[in-house]
Amino acid sequence: MPTHARAVLFHELGGPDVLKLEEVPIAAPGAGEVQVRVHAIGLNRAEALFRSGGYYYQPTLPGSRLGFEAAGTIEAVGRGVESFAPGDAVSILSDQEMSRHGVYADHVNVPAHALVRRLAMMDAVAGAAVWTAYLTAYGALVEVGRLRSGDRVLITAASSSVGLAAIQIANHLGAVPIAVTRNPTKSKRLRMAGAAHVITTEEDDFLSQVHAVTDGQGAAIVFDAVAGPALAQTATAVAAGGSLIVYGWLDARPAPLPLNWPLNIHGFAVDFVTGVPARMARAQAFVEAGLRAGTLTPVIDSTFDLTDIVQAHRHLESNQQVGKTVVTVQH
Repeated sequence: MPTHARAVLFHELGGPDVLKLEEVPIAAPGAGEVQVRVHAIGLNRAEALFRSGGYYYQPTLPGSRLGFEAAGTIEAVGRGVESFAPGDAVSILSDQEMSRHGVYADHVNVPAHALVRRLAMMDAVAGAAVWTAYLTAYGALVEVGRLRSGDRVLITAASSSVGLAAIQIANHLGAVPIAVTRNPTKSKRLRMAGAAHVITTEEDDFLSQVHAVTDGQGAAIVFDAVAGPALAQTATAVAAGGSLIVYGWLDARPAPLPLNWPLNIHGFAVDFVTGVPARMARAQAFVEAGLRAGTLTPVIDSTFDLTDIVQAHRHLESNQQVGKTVVTVQH
């Protein structure tokens, strides 16, 4: 086992340039832990917020780690771990505090309960791109929203990995996904990704388009990643008695309380699924069935090497991507 690992650290809040690739000590895995040789890391917008100080908790500085989603193979297991063995291909779904347990590294120790076996059909890049996006979309649409065949679901920030997962899950269940994007250049790609309708907010009148594609009724579920001052207008797209599910805050400004009642409003985080074993079991079975059937397929926008982590974060924040940004690790 290695005594040191290469890991991404940051010592101050700021833009992508604060990220540094450094050598850090790594111990043998402790009780209940496994050591994973990381081959790919899935980037999430939450990590850019964490790096810049805009996340819901603050990093411990200096020397904060970063990241919570990766894929690799097990190098060693700690005492009491019986469900995994060296050589197993796994994905990491760690929901631990990132400053101490961030997975931007070539080797990491993580709790065994933070692992999912990787399907034989999946390589490490796909394995690093699946779980956060699909567990978020599944949990919100299925466990909370009770999405049914024929329901219309409106998805903001639809070109994100979570937005694309939501489009696929809606189609998988026979629902009607309506994608919302600011960027008109993404419209064609969103239709190719399975959106039944695309609303481009820079070109279209949002409410008139919602009414046009929902026969004036609105959507049974609005799945929103933006929040901010536009939330009140976004909520008007919800059908009477439907649900507004907010899972992100790309616009950090205050969000007014929507007043188009009756309206069910839910704030969603992925630990609603990962923190409850029964929900996690249902979610894993649902996602893996979709992966095997080919109805759920992670969309990879681009890949970067770990040594190019600064460029990877710049791309993450560019809003030009469609799908997941993944960092690969060379050994």
